[in-house]
Amino acid sequence: MKRNQAYVFPGQGSQCVGMLADLAQHHSLIVETFQTVSSHIGYDVWKLTQEGPEQRLNQTEFTQVAMLTADVAVYRVWQSLQPTKPLIMAGHSLGEYAALVCAGSLQLESAAWLVSQRGKIMQAHVPAGKGAMAAIVGLTDSQVEALCREASNDLLQVSPANFNAIGQVVIAGHTEAVERAIILAEQQEARLAKIIPVSVPCHCALLKDAADEFAESLAQVEFHMPEVSVISNVTAAPYANLESLRSLLQSQLYAPVRWVETIQSIQTAGVEEILEIGPGKVLTGLTKRIDKTLLAISINDQNSLQQALCNLPQ
Repeated sequence: MKRNQAYVFPGQGSQCVGMLADLAQHHSLIVETFQTVSSHIGYDVWKLTQEGPEQRLNQTEFTQVAMLTADVAVYRVWQSLQPTKPLIMAGHSLGEYAALVCAGSLQLESAAWLVSQRGKIMQAHVPAGKGAMAAIVGLTDSQVEALCREASNDLLQVSPANFNAIGQVVIAGHTEAVERAIILAEQQEARLAKIIPVSVPCHCALLKDAADEFAESLAQVEFHMPEVSVISNVTAAPYANLESLRSLLQSQLYAPVRWVETIQSIQTAGVEEILEIGPGKVLTGLTKRIDKTLLAISINDQNSLQQALCNLPQ
C-alpha cells in the first residue's frame, strides 16, 4: 500500500567537499545539473564542491548555490527512478528554494542566480564579527525566547533563528548579545549552549536591511504557483498565492525558521514518510526528534538511494 510522502531539502550547514561524488559515479544527472548551473552562474560549481577549497565552499555566497544545485540534482535522480509527486515539499532555510524549484515554481537557473544574490547581500550587510549564531539544547522555546529578551538591549539584539526540534533552538544576532544569551542558557542548565561557526547570522533582525535589498532581486525572477504544496519557513503553512510568495521569501531572511511546526503541519496533512533529498542527514535527525511516528529517510549517496528504493511499498 502506497504511503503518503513529503520531500524536504537541507540548507546551509550540510555542505562538504566531495559531496555527491558517489552518486555522480552512478548517475550522469548529477554532473549535468551542476553543469547547467555552472554555465549560468559563471564558475564551475561542481569543481568547487569536489575540490574546494573548503573555506570558499563555506562562504555563504558559494554555499547557497552549491547546496541548491546539490538538492535539485539528487531530486532529479530520484525522479528518474521513481517519478511520483509527494503530497508536500519543504526546505530548511535555503532548502526552501530547492523545494520551489522541484515543485515547478521557478527555474533552476533563476534560483541559482537568486540565491547567489541572496548570499552576496547577506554577507555585505553583516561585516565579519558583528553577528553570531548559537545552538541552545535542553531548554523550552519559551525559555530561549525569554533569555534572548534578557540578553538584548536597545543596541544589541539576539532572537530565536531556527526552531529546529523539541528542545533544540538556534539563536542569532549581535555577537555580544549572543554571548550573553549563552551565559544565561548555561545558568539555566541547558544541555548545550555554544557558538555555531557561520559567516553570516541568519534569520534575525541584522538582516532586515538585507531583506529590503533582496526584494529587488526577487522582483526580477519569474515565479509560478508550485505544482505541489510548498510550506513556507515563515508561516509553517503552504504558500497561498503568488503575491505572498515573494514577500515571504524576503522576510525569510530575518524571520525564524519554524521547522518544528513545519514537520507538524506535514504530519497533520496525512504524510507518513518524509524523504530528505540532498547532502547530509540533518533534517532526518530533526524529524525523528519532532515526531517519532513519521518514517524519516535521507537520500544523499548511492547506498541510501538504493535503500530508499527498496523501502518503497510493493
